[in-house]
Amino acid sequence: MSVYLHDIPLEEAQARLLSTLIENGLGGILGKETIPVDPHAVGRVLAEPVWARISSPHYHAAAMDGFALRAEDTVGASLNAPLDLMMGSQAAYVDTGDPLPGWANAVVPIEETEPQFESKQQDIRRPNAIRIRAALPPWKHVRPMGEDMVATELVLPQGHALRPVDLGACAGSGNGTIIVSRKPRVVIIPTGTELKNVGEPLDAGDIIEYNSIVLAAQVEAWGGETERQPIRPDDLDMITEALREALESADLVLLLSGSSAGAEDFSARVIESLGQVIVHGVAVRPGHPVIIGFSRGKNKVPVIGVPGYPVSAALTGEIFIEPLLARWLGRRPHEPPEIEADMARKITSPLGDADYVRVAVGRVGDKILAAPISRGAGVISSLVRADGIVVIPAGVQGYSPGEKVRVKLYRSPEEIDRTILATGSHDVALDVMAQFLAQEDRRLASANVGSLGGLLALRRQEAHLAGSHLLDPATGEYNLSYIEKYLPGEGIVVIGFVGREQGLLVSKGNPKGIRLLEDLADPGVRFVNRQRGAGTRVLFDHEIEKIGIPSEMIHGYEQEEYTHLAVAAAVASGRADCGMGIPAAARAVGLDFLPLFKERYDLVVPVKHYNSHLLAPLLKMLRDTAFQKAVSDLPGYDTQPMGQVIAEIG
Repeated sequence: MSVYLHDIPLEEAQARLLSTLIENGLGGILGKETIPVDPHAVGRVLAEPVWARISSPHYHAAAMDGFALRAEDTVGASLNAPLDLMMGSQAAYVDTGDPLPGWANAVVPIEETEPQFESKQQDIRRPNAIRIRAALPPWKHVRPMGEDMVATELVLPQGHALRPVDLGACAGSGNGTIIVSRKPRVVIIPTGTELKNVGEPLDAGDIIEYNSIVLAAQVEAWGGETERQPIRPDDLDMITEALREALESADLVLLLSGSSAGAEDFSARVIESLGQVIVHGVAVRPGHPVIIGFSRGKNKVPVIGVPGYPVSAALTGEIFIEPLLARWLGRRPHEPPEIEADMARKITSPLGDADYVRVAVGRVGDKILAAPISRGAGVISSLVRADGIVVIPAGVQGYSPGEKVRVKLYRSPEEIDRTILATGSHDVALDVMAQFLAQEDRRLASANVGSLGGLLALRRQEAHLAGSHLLDPATGEYNLSYIEKYLPGEGIVVIGFVGREQGLLVSKGNPKGIRLLEDLADPGVRFVNRQRGAGTRVLFDHEIEKIGIPSEMIHGYEQEEYTHLAVAAAVASGRADCGMGIPAAARAVGLDFLPLFKERYDLVVPVKHYNSHLLAPLLKMLRDTAFQKAVSDLPGYDTQPMGQVIAEIG
């Protein structure tokens, strides 16, 4: 196959696509169409400028209900020297919007006049004369012709995406139709034998196909129109025929790769069979296996082979598809707002790739922080949670904590200012808190770094609060000694959040017959642990030490997960037979739970944030009965300590 070198730099791939588009006459708008000025025109992009056909208003119009008159006839009128103006020759009644008589150049509001009558019939709009007690300058309370727009004036430029107010300007300037760019037609073909439609029964190995949903929604939001075709299994002839048919009507075809081994080369073979591949792999993460080609024949149609991992697919849309649609529509590519932020944690990156890192963003004190979140190409929820993207250029190995970075925002700066950054230990009740806070105009962004990691984040001023359940084996108390050790001299308020059960998560029916921690020493039992620094890990290590089980006797002790739900997923998937966690995580994935311990989970809050306007709704919520009930309805939770000030330190 005539395939170019794998993993070329992003800029080279973009340049190759652009040059091939231009060579084939596809470097500009694809066509024009005339559409009526109506609500359906919102979002369309003007292919030609809009000029005012008439002035608006197209006559001198009264801006008030009152009487049209000549301003010069009012000279000398005052409170002590009123003037009477005769109706017909010197004054005429007008409603707002009425044209002024040709001889008039001002309007006096009706409430500023004293009607004069010669008979008992008293219609305030038809007096014999009006008395005024103040002079008026010319054109007072008048909308002169062309006040809004003047005939032949430019109303809107070519390339402008129409907003609701723009439609009013088009109509008001006498334009009943407008000329817009034709919407690019994008056909999306998902492929992969392992793929299933949403709602279909799933077996092990089946994957729900939703990349086509995401990409179609992106294309529609960016101004194109889409056709999502049915899933095609990994059959070369079947996919080739589907692509051949799509090329007959599409401006762009997106061939979505499955997740099976060799899916990338499979897509490249299909594209090559009907045209030419110009890019086979781009040095960008996530999104390496992007393929770009063009069909043969008179009408060259670009075909993009989209990677199967959902984050890679969505970012392929942002990096390649949105700029392409912008060019075809004649508008500027989307430019998200950017802010400067301090990198909250160290992050590394491969030297040869442009690395698109998803980050959570929040303002802590006078600093804006960007905290990296999950980097897995298959973790679509990471894009849902992300506040923006930090692009690490090729050749840069990463960023250190505190280093300045530019963040391309997915959210507005105002949302960032309303974001509460929580870090530390994972707890399902924090998800309930996030839902309740959303109703109070606050957003909770949490990072699961373990209880100890949360305290260290507070020391580095990287969060507003931390969740912690660190047991001090010497005293049996939670958190206080650790706060004194890791946050010396800091003003800290420790607030009770929940009491909760900890125990072992096991498969339904407990097939291994696990009952106690001692059973973990059985070489036939596979364990999954929490990461070092997690409160659950501290508790577990303390308890196995008490009963004299060396960690090396536990099969899987070194296998670590960062959340209770991740531990539960490991057990549910069969990677492990059990793990330490909370009952809410067990219930979430249909596991059994063996209760072993009770503990207290606290919120650790620096005083400066405890007294802030940002955290006020959260602290109030801790005393809200509806929130307490929602948490207590979760299995294994006790809300008795919720909202209590456990300690004030420093």
